[in-house]
Amino acid sequence: MKFTDVNDAIRRGNNTMYGLAAGVWSRDIGTVNKMVAGLRAGTVWVNCYNVFTNSAPFGGFKSSGIGRELGEYALSNYTEVKTVISSLK
Repeated sequence: MKFTDVNDAIRRGNNTMYGLAAGVWSRDIGTVNKMVAGLRAGTVWVNCYNVFTNSAPFGGFKSSGIGRELGEYALSNYTEVKTVISSLK
């Protein structure tokens, strides 16, 4: 499948009800940055695919779910933030 330009590739990549992951192959960092910013996917791999690390959050956009697993962002699923202010006089 050939794309007419970067915007066409982004449009086609986003033309789905899912947004779990995407892959971009390019030697041009400007193209990569535009694709990464434009794609509605929870993970975007650049010049690789299906690479995971426990420290990186994983989750999707759209019908691929909400929230993130793994990494620091996953902790929000198990915690509630509370502020406590106390005078120690």
